[in-house]
Amino acid sequence: MSAVRVHRVVEGPEDGPVVVFAGSLGSDLRMWEPQVAPLVERGYRVVRYDARGHGGSPVPPPPYRLEDLGADFVALLDDLGVERAHLVGLSLGGMTGMWLGVHVPDRIASLVLCCTSAKLGPPSMWVERARKVRAEGTASIAEAGVGRWLTEPYAKSHPDVAEFLRAMIAAVPAEGYAACCELIERMDQLDALPKISAPTLVIAGADDRATSPEEHARPIAEAIPGARLEVVANASHLGSYERPAEFTRLILDHLERT
Repeated sequence: MSAVRVHRVVEGPEDGPVVVFAGSLGSDLRMWEPQVAPLVERGYRVVRYDARGHGGSPVPPPPYRLEDLGADFVALLDDLGVERAHLVGLSLGGMTGMWLGVHVPDRIASLVLCCTSAKLGPPSMWVERARKVRAEGTASIAEAGVGRWLTEPYAKSHPDVAEFLRAMIAAVPAEGYAACCELIERMDQLDALPKISAPTLVIAGADDRATSPEEHARPIAEAIPGARLEVVANASHLGSYERPAEFTRLILDHLERT
């Protein structure tokens, strides 16, 4: 495994339980802004970071593997002097969380897996998206990305949010985005999920067309021993931003159970 030093922001009391937020493909750490204040107010030390190839983090040459994203997370904890942390991951962040739960369980206090998948096909979709981004840049897929991230009624009634997220996607380095597409193209963690021992909450958006509850969230919850599934109404793929109060309530409830 080859780790990079990811860009991070740390907030909250130094002696609080550490909660690390790992984001979606095409995002940066600002996607978790709605969750910061409520967790800090409850005494948690909140760490947000940009995945490799995204935001302010380095863009190493491909290929990227889940092992590499996992190594970046472990290196982040080591940098912060943190032995174990709760991990809240959405989409690509959730994929990283599942890998960590299987391979470095001693560093994971609990998992919240949001709007994610253990195997997300078809591979041809990821090949084509990586090709398009390398040829035309991430701005070329930003509109479609927002269409997956938000329900249509929410996007229409919150044009400022839609524009903010569109710009977020467009700012992601093309090579970093494409390399993560290729990682997802190759990913299959379904058989490994029963090895996860960390207390796990799976949260799905009822209207998520990218990682639908029945096709993606439920198989994860059923495969991880003791995991619980919650489906949030009127939420698409970036449910943590579209329905922040509900996602944050579920996250806090899970943290306080563990």
